Amino acid sequence: MKVYKYGDNVDTDVIIPARYLNAPDEKSLASHCMEDIDASFASTVEEGDIIVAGNNFGCGSSREHAPLSIKASGVKCVIAPSFARIFYRNAINIGLPIMESAEAAAAIQAGDTVSVDFAAGTITDETQGKTWQAAPFPAFVDNIIQAGGLLNSLKARGVAK
Repeated sequence: MKVYKYGDNVDTDVIIPARYLNAPDEKSLASHCMEDIDASFASTVEEGDIIVAGNNFGCGSSREHAPLSIKASGVKCVIAPSFARIFYRNAINIGLPIMESAEAAAAIQAGDTVSVDFAAGTITDETQGKTWQAAPFPAFVDNIIQAGGLLNSLKARGVAK
């Protein structure tokens, strides 16, 4: 899982530019993910890759398209010191794992190979041989992510159709 690294205040307009919000499906959104900050992202990202960013990742508008485009691009998780609250909740709602760790986000470099253990809350940079601890999700949040999002979680519990 290779790392794509970005700075502070990556906003939802950069994650998925507004001109693509009427894309017909998730894969179309993914084909434009991060293009205004990293033109090669959509063509080079592979299933299981990881985004590492600075503070306040996902700030800006409340569009659910932003975490959806990241997830549809195959990204396994996003690691940052902090997330905009609405992005944080939208990520959980659509089943995109995110981890908060200022130390990991500062130390991990673009291109490093990183693995994560969501249950334990560990982030391991295999390139550098370093491991950091992040807070694991509470069980109810982990269940939402494992189900692939809030709606799938509710369906599995028989609460939604």
